[in-house]
Amino acid sequence: MTVDVVAALIWRGDRFFICQRPKDKARALLWEFPGGKVEAGESHEEALIRECREELAVELAVGELYMTVTHPYPDLKVKLFLYHAAILQGEPQMLEHADFRWITAHQLDDVDFCPADEEIIRQLKADYR
Repeated sequence: MTVDVVAALIWRGDRFFICQRPKDKARALLWEFPGGKVEAGESHEEALIRECREELAVELAVGELYMTVTHPYPDLKVKLFLYHAAILQGEPQMLEHADFRWITAHQLDDVDFCPADEEIIRQLKADYR
């Protein structure tokens, strides 16, 4: 079974926002883009807005799709949809993640991302370096 996951590519100037997974979850302490699983009956936009509200306490505007990646993990297969997004209201708060930060495309090699994000990272390097 494939699980649909949505994530946000949130820009602030030349930096974008990434989150570090909690130490008690699968792929602990690896970095990822904010977002989460799409629940039954939700659109991708609704899921991404809900996840960012629950995990970061921000209101999001979801833009166009940047990239889609399918990745098999040992415990599940994800289809990841990464959308351009902007924070409409609030400053990110660490409600669930171990850490978060704003980074540039030049800093991508300094961060250990989840395996599902590796193809996205390659594309970001090509597009924004």
